[in-house]
Parts: sequence; structure tokens; C-alpha cells
Amino acid sequence: MKSKRILYVSSDLFPFSSENPISLSVLRATKFMQSIGNDVRIFMPRFGVINERRHQLHEVIRLSGMNLLINDIDQPLLIKVASIPDARLQVYFIDNEEYFKRKAIYEDENGIFFQDNDERALFFTKGVLETVKRLNWKPDIIHIYGWISSFIPLYIKNFYKNDPVYQNVKIVSSIYNKPFQGCLNKEIIKKIKLDGIKPRKLKLLETPDYFNLIKFCMYFSDAIIKGDLTFPQEIEDYIKIKKLLVLKYYPVEKIEKVYQQFYKETVLEEIN
Repeated sequence: MKSKRILYVSSDLFPFSSENPISLSVLRATKFMQSIGNDVRIFMPRFGVINERRHQLHEVIRLSGMNLLINDIDQPLLIKVASIPDARLQVYFIDNEEYFKRKAIYEDENGIFFQDNDERALFFTKGVLETVKRLNWKPDIIHIYGWISSFIPLYIKNFYKNDPVYQNVKIVSSIYNKPFQGCLNKEIIKKIKLDGIKPRKLKLLETPDYFNLIKFCMYFSDAIIKGDLTFPQEIEDYIKIKKLLVLKYYPVEKIEKVYQQFYKETVLEEIN
């Protein structure tokens, strides 16, 4: 599998975030896929805990300046970039003063889940998909990691379904058994409906807890990769009922050629 365009969208990426299963998986997968001749791009949120000076982030003026409509309010989009050390890979950071300036990721200093995490996820989703359009770069595969990326499959299959940039793209979602406590803001359905997406597609979000969000993400994806060995029975049952295409769990150190084969033999089968 060579000369494919692969977009990775992730909540985490080492060394910009801590070492964890997501951040290390994305690092390993992106470096390998580029090394065998694919055109790879990476997007992640510019959380306030990321040290811009240490990681040499800088704003891309030609990509910044757009406003994204979130809950009927214009929010300005900033795009910053940096490079992964020891790799010729650029990372694009989605930034906004309202959503990502705070020196925290998903919770405040008391461990309380931010009330606007739903809007942060929607802003991240639109920020990624609009910036890819501005780059005039049409991906063959979009591989997403982390719950903050979970609305991307919905928006590609609905809001952007007639956009040439996203025609025939295959969406792969890596899922993890790392739930957050509580729920997203229950106004999330109303906010998504403002983008013209029909409410019947949003039923799982009536209770927007972590595992319903995972089911929702899987439903609109073309393929699933298990990032953990075990999951609650409700997730396993959902996979069986919906007859989803799933790659079983592999340790991070074994994913490179496994992902390559999975992309080539299953995900890309319809467009090869």
C-alpha cells in the first residue's frame, strides 16, 4: 500500500502529549505509513497544556482567520503547526481562545468535566474538516483516535457528504476502554441539529456518556480498530448487532504492518 493520503486525527500525540496508548499508537502508525511512501497529515487539539515554545508551534496565517459556527455563535479558528522530532511529519493544531486556552485538557482543577466539552469537540471536528479543505488535500483514509474526534464520522457522512474532498473517503476509528466520568452537555443534539443534521441520526446522544459516544462514532465509521484488549459487553454486543468491520487489539509495538494490511485488504478494498 503506497501513495495513499492518510489523515490522522487524534486527541493525543507524543511528544506533544504524555506517553499513553493513543499518543504512542499515533506516533508509531504515522511514522511508519509515511516511511513506506504514503502522504500523511496529522491533526490534534492545541490544548493549553502544550508548551508552544518548547515544541516550536507557530501559527499558519493563511489557514487561520476562519470563523466556525458553534451553537449559533461564531468562533475564530487558529491553525498552528509543528514537526515531530526525527520525522518529516507536520502536525496541525486546532486552536481557539475560548475552547483551548485553558491549562487543562478535559477537567478543571477539581476533576470536574468541562461543561463545554461538547462544543470543544464540535469545534475540533469542524476545524479539522474545514482546514483539510483549505489545504486542497483529498484523503483516502481518515483514521481517528480519542473521543474528542468522535463527531468526525457523523459530519463526513452528513454535513460534508456532497463535498468532493470527502467523496469515497474511508473512516477508521480506533476505540479505547478509557471512559470519562459523567456525560457531555445534553444540549449536544440541539447544537448538532443547527448544522442541518436530522435528529433521528442522533438518538444515541440522548444520553451522551462515553460508551454511547463510542457506539455513535462506530456507527458512522467504515472500520473499527480495538485499542484495548477488553471492552464492556454493551460495546461487544453493539459491534455484533451492527456487523461492524473490526480489527482486534494488537500491542502498540506490533501495529505497523498489521494496520498496513488492514487498510489495504479491507478498508481500501472498495476504492482500489
